[in-house]
Amino acid sequence: MISLQGKCAIVTGGGRGIGRSIALRLAELGADVAAVDLLEADALETAGQVKALGRKSTGIVCDVSRPDDVESMFQGVIESLGGAHVLVNNAGITRDGLI
Repeated sequence: MISLQGKCAIVTGGGRGIGRSIALRLAELGADVAAVDLLEADALETAGQVKALGRKSTGIVCDVSRPDDVESMFQGVIESLGGAHVLVNNAGITRDGLI
């Protein structure tokens, strides 16, 4: 079993779906987690679920397609969790269409 005790993870797209599942699994393995998402309510909900597992967490609003947002997000992670050891770049949008 992997231990992530003393580590901090950033999960982009961490507010719901696969990203939330990843954030919660990392917390179960001992990591503190920054849940990053476009929607504040989703990011905060994931952060609350991580905290319920006994880990530190923060929910951060960020559009990863905007460099200024990304810079602010990293500053927020440093200020609230002390930095990051793991980055899960899960954020993305699918625009499926018929041929």
